[in-house]
Amino acid sequence: MDYKLKKDEKLCSRTAVNNLFDEGKSLMAFPLRAAYRLRPQGQHPVQFLISIPKKRIHRAVMRVGLRRRVREAYRLTRRELLLPELVKTGWGVDIAFVYLDKTPAPYSVIHEKMTLLLQRIADAASKQQQPVEKEEQA
Repeated sequence: MDYKLKKDEKLCSRTAVNNLFDEGKSLMAFPLRAAYRLRPQGQHPVQFLISIPKKRIHRAVMRVGLRRRVREAYRLTRRELLLPELVKTGWGVDIAFVYLDKTPAPYSVIHEKMTLLLQRIADAASKQQQPVEKEEQA
């Protein structure tokens, strides 16, 4: 099974990020908060970003370490929990993970909370109506 994270899976577009925080929904599993927005599935079913606020974690070394832990937890759990449900339902999702705690959490805690968040997002996608396919005009 391929666990690689490709550059295309990162959420970089300013308009997509603005839409995510304006129109999206939010879930929390301390120390992580996930803002997500369901969309019709495009080229990539999932695009994500990770934010470790400087206001909470002052040292850059700690922010980088936490960003790596969050990315690794996401990379290892997305294939089993999130992607099968999105492919089955036809939805795509943009996700922003925001770290909330003022102290760095160990990887085991981050992995556990990431699993919980991704499961809840997959459940929300399965309960949502099917996206309307645009009819091609001939």
